[in-house]
Amino acid sequence: METSSEATFQQRYQQHLQHLKLKGLQPKTIEAYARAIRRVGARFNHQIDDLSVQQLTDYFTELVASHSWSTVKLDLYGLQFYYAHVLRKPWVAPGLIKPPRVQRLPDIVTIAEAQRIFAATRVLSYRVFFFTLYSLGLRLGEGLRLQVGDVDAVRARVHVRDAKGNKDRFVPLPQATHQLLQRFWQVHRNPVLLFPNRHGGRRGAISATTPLDPGGVQRALHQVIGNCGLKKTSPPTACATAMPPT
Repeated sequence: METSSEATFQQRYQQHLQHLKLKGLQPKTIEAYARAIRRVGARFNHQIDDLSVQQLTDYFTELVASHSWSTVKLDLYGLQFYYAHVLRKPWVAPGLIKPPRVQRLPDIVTIAEAQRIFAATRVLSYRVFFFTLYSLGLRLGEGLRLQVGDVDAVRARVHVRDAKGNKDRFVPLPQATHQLLQRFWQVHRNPVLLFPNRHGGRRGAISATTPLDPGGVQRALHQVIGNCGLKKTSPPTACATAMPPT
């Protein structure tokens, strides 16, 4: 039987979800902030509206011991959002958490290594996708969201939508990339998506409404990188131009 504290928690949790959506946050951020409230709710038996500084100190000390700093920060931001927009009360523990400053350089794929990756990728859609990421310097999600109308051949640029920080940007379009995308579009002819999913094969690609599966792309990339004997762990993104894959 649901207790009064559980009922109140569920009501406030739904309000939390409403505010997250109304503030225009990205789906991943909404899920992370919502998960934060579910987690802290489970820790304090759904009574989270009047947490003390000591309770928060204990909670985040436990969280640091069992989760990454990125998770700790997301839980902090999610709880602060809940206090600000649902409870409409000030955050009770400012300055409680200060994650260590760590700067990691991304793996840089050389042109020679990129060419090895392209040559070893047997699936056409993945091969073209990897080359597009590399030549345009895109993140995985940015590449998957590309649409036919984003390619501006006249101005030799590509419109990248919903990039980091929810901002759009333009990136230069190398001629080799444009030619490759043209040939690839002749294969699938989807009127909207540059990289339609592979669920229905080539015949189904023309009517696909979703792009390539991110998990499938990442698995394919990791397999190819392993087959090439490379140590890189990130997608082959770099602002450089290689010869297009054949």
